[in-house]
Amino acid sequence: MEDQSTKTTHFGFTDVPESEKAGRVQGVFGSVASKYDVMNDVMSMGIHRIWKEAMMDWLAPRPNTKLLDVAGGTGDVSFKYLQRAGHAHATVLDLTEPMLIEGRKRAEAGKMVESLDWVVGDAMALPFKDNTFDVYTISFGIRNVTRPQEALNEAFRVLRPGGRLMVLEFSQIPNDMMQKVYDLYSFNIIPRMGQMIANDRDSYQYLVE
Repeated sequence: MEDQSTKTTHFGFTDVPESEKAGRVQGVFGSVASKYDVMNDVMSMGIHRIWKEAMMDWLAPRPNTKLLDVAGGTGDVSFKYLQRAGHAHATVLDLTEPMLIEGRKRAEAGKMVESLDWVVGDAMALPFKDNTFDVYTISFGIRNVTRPQEALNEAFRVLRPGGRLMVLEFSQIPNDMMQKVYDLYSFNIIPRMGQMIANDRDSYQYLVE
């Protein structure tokens, strides 16, 4: 059997021992939790909201369904799901408790507390029984998982037969000129925004990597 302590994985552009990645990810998101939603709007110029609405169009949320929002952070996706579904329930799971705390504040302000559960947990070892959820989402989070295939295995385990899985993630732009513009913005502008707004350049350097 391969020694897990010698295996490495990506953390941005750096290779780190698998045993270290989760702690590093917690450090990044714990540091930016209070400014995370603001930074999402600023650095994407609001486009992330369009992507998430498109995801909701595809999911077509229905009443009396149960959503598991993994790496759900401050609950942005869960709030959208509940608003569209009407009477439904969402469980937001995240590795980083400060992100969930921010989400709870939003839920209380929006009077959605009873429709939501907030769980500190690992995507690779979900603390739920088999066949529990109708929908599983993970948005801009699969890249932060140490072993993505294990997370996907867990997704299929907890989904009910006929359940829906949605992974929302960044990719490459199939246009060289647009890719150059995107890279210029991502690597030169976003970390500076992170420093100005969240007082944390390093975390946003990782996020763009």
